[in-house]
Amino acid sequence: MTGRPLNAEERAAAHRILLILSALFIASLVTCNLIFRKFFTWEFGGMTFEQSVGLLPYPLTFLVTDLISELYGRRKANQVVVAGLVASVFVLGMVLLAQAAPAAVWSPVSDDQFTQVFGQTTLAVGASMAAYLLAQFVDVRIFHFWKALTSGRMLWLRNNLSTIPSQFLDTFTVLFLLCSVGEIEWAMFGVLLVNGFVFKLLVALADTPLVYLGAWWVRRRFGLAFGEELNL
Repeated sequence: MTGRPLNAEERAAAHRILLILSALFIASLVTCNLIFRKFFTWEFGGMTFEQSVGLLPYPLTFLVTDLISELYGRRKANQVVVAGLVASVFVLGMVLLAQAAPAAVWSPVSDDQFTQVFGQTTLAVGASMAAYLLAQFVDVRIFHFWKALTSGRMLWLRNNLSTIPSQFLDTFTVLFLLCSVGEIEWAMFGVLLVNGFVFKLLVALADTPLVYLGAWWVRRRFGLAFGEELNL
């Protein structure tokens, strides 16, 4: 349900907010694909987890799509998802081009060093894009299903019931594809699946107040009622 028509100043402000959210989404997505090969150890509740550093920025993508879905509607959210895909393909092309260019004799980074860091980016981005498309479109669809069912209320419910299953789907898909191409050993599949999903689950629960804060601020700024979307 769209809200009242916006005047020129309000439309400009709404577009600026959407631009910032889209930039955060694309930057987080691209960063994940570039840094995924480093793994770190973290402890929580007496348990020790080992996970890729690529997981650190990735949950932000779901927070942003939920905010855009809530405030701008399904169409804008899907457009941002597609924009993220285009950005990932572009980065992949630039990495392949850089890898093909021979390093100068005096280059501080040799061909071998560059390949060691970015050599598997093609596999990572390919697996990530497949998982990303599936998970993000599922997230947007489930979010709007619950939004319609609850008449725009209980934001916490649709935020978590859309993010949690789509996060699991993303984790399972990307690990399955990376194991299938030999980037990760199958023996690590179960451990990384549990670790990755638990991490994303904790972040999904923790980001609910941020979704509420962002939605509250935009509603207050533009005078939107619960369930209303910006009329752009």
